[in-house]
Amino acid sequence: MRPDAKAEGPRQSMSWLHTWASLILGWLLYAIFLTGTLSFFQNEITVWMKPELHQSVPQASQIQQTQVALNYLQQNHPNAGSWSILLPDARQNTTQLTIREQGEDPRSRRGGKRITIDSATGEVLEARDTRGGGFLYRFHFELYGMPRLWTRWLVGIATLFMLVAIISGVITHKKIFKDFFTFRSGKGQRSWLDAHNATAVFALPFHIMITFSGLLLLMFMLMPWGVEQIYENRGQFLQEQSRALMQGGAKENAQENKNAGPDKAHGPRGSGAERQKPEAQPAPLADLSPMLVNAQLEWKNNPIGSITIIAPNTDQAKVELRALYGESVAHRNVYPSLQYDGVTGKNISDEHAGLKNPSIPMGIYNVFTSLHEAQGAATALRWLLFLSGIVGTMMVATGLILWCVKRAPQQQKQGYKSFGYRTVEVLNVAAIIGLPIACAAYFYANRFISVNLENRLEWEIRSFFIVWLLTLVYALLRTHRQAWLELLALAAAAFALLPVINFMTGGQALWNSIAHGQWMIASVDLAMWVFAALFACSFYKVKKHKGLPVKKARAPKAAAKEADA
Repeated sequence: MRPDAKAEGPRQSMSWLHTWASLILGWLLYAIFLTGTLSFFQNEITVWMKPELHQSVPQASQIQQTQVALNYLQQNHPNAGSWSILLPDARQNTTQLTIREQGEDPRSRRGGKRITIDSATGEVLEARDTRGGGFLYRFHFELYGMPRLWTRWLVGIATLFMLVAIISGVITHKKIFKDFFTFRSGKGQRSWLDAHNATAVFALPFHIMITFSGLLLLMFMLMPWGVEQIYENRGQFLQEQSRALMQGGAKENAQENKNAGPDKAHGPRGSGAERQKPEAQPAPLADLSPMLVNAQLEWKNNPIGSITIIAPNTDQAKVELRALYGESVAHRNVYPSLQYDGVTGKNISDEHAGLKNPSIPMGIYNVFTSLHEAQGAATALRWLLFLSGIVGTMMVATGLILWCVKRAPQQQKQGYKSFGYRTVEVLNVAAIIGLPIACAAYFYANRFISVNLENRLEWEIRSFFIVWLLTLVYALLRTHRQAWLELLALAAAAFALLPVINFMTGGQALWNSIAHGQWMIASVDLAMWVFAALFACSFYKVKKHKGLPVKKARAPKAAAKEADA
């Protein structure tokens, strides 16, 4: 009901819904958006936070990179059950090796001995213990320090509120696209509303995609009943979906064996010798260069991502090559691959295997979730998602600030700030500027906490939360304007110094990383300066803004006289 006792229209109702759906969990949504946006480059952040790895400058050719890895493996682990080689790419500058013993599953995601080597020299590199960008990635959908199930439910509810806020915001603003092209600077509330509208409309497709896809990723927790009726868990469901995209070859043969029964599939009973795999005999490993050349010719602009060698240096050796990027966003977790005989070098890939077009529901799920996680995304698409995420973060921030700006005249009129209003002010400062400062503290802790300290990675994370809490206390103790100015200045200085700290604590200098083409390191340094410039500009704007004139509360005598009258 409106103040004039008239019935509310649909837009007025949606306005109320938009305001409170955004405010109730707005600070959590801001944290989810900011850390999720940074997570688009979690690999780059992880590399930056391991300065011991910065010296690795990969060879230009993947054949040379592979040969360096093979030389190390042949010298140090010639009798392993399997080797896995993760080649350097645009997002990592080292070569990652996984060595598994006899009997271990060569395709398992867990287990094995993991070693990092210099991509050019083959030298083993020992990096400091850190969660790197993985902490920010996990935080954006699991938070930290609470049961995982609870936090995922909380994030899921916040995502639902975000979807409601987006839909109600579009309905509320009838001139949303027209006003997108209008920004009135220096107009107080009008300016903040223009900024909120512009950031909302500019990346509206991204906002809808990232929110809807987040709900899809949490679908198995929010609505698990359908999947639980058929599958044991989410992993089994996803594996089945991936297999359903393949046609011919191994899949059909497996189905034939299943239909034929155990006797036909494994031979007649009593023929144990036929079922037993013959013992592997020593044999030289074939030259991998022709295999790599063939893969590069077939996959063209899709480089080789990983090489798995099963039973190396035996007559049962197999070589499996997998491309770096997936087939398409519609084929989630399906990557081009080739198989070779590890002794003869013959291509033994299934010629009849191919891809099926996914069903409409599966295609929608795969496209949205792949974009949400930027799985196998090219660098240009990843940057587009990152910039859209920054705009989305600004949209949430401007909305939270707008709530206070809109109610500031009322608070000024009554002569004091209500508890609720002051609470929102403090939480806005702690979230909008306190969280970036906490991220900077996380990076500083990475460089200044001793590499020999026990549980140092936990202390990095604790530094993040301690500093974040301190910004909340600081915002509570200082006036609103002082807290904004001083914390913005701190954020600008902190981010501006990080590239210098990187160089002084053993990391690759910016000019060297650019010269060597190590953009996974250089991009983080440059991003730090961009953030510093953004905070410095915000500091200038806040300092220039004078705000509403200070009004004194009415004198007690005047108030009493008015009451008597």
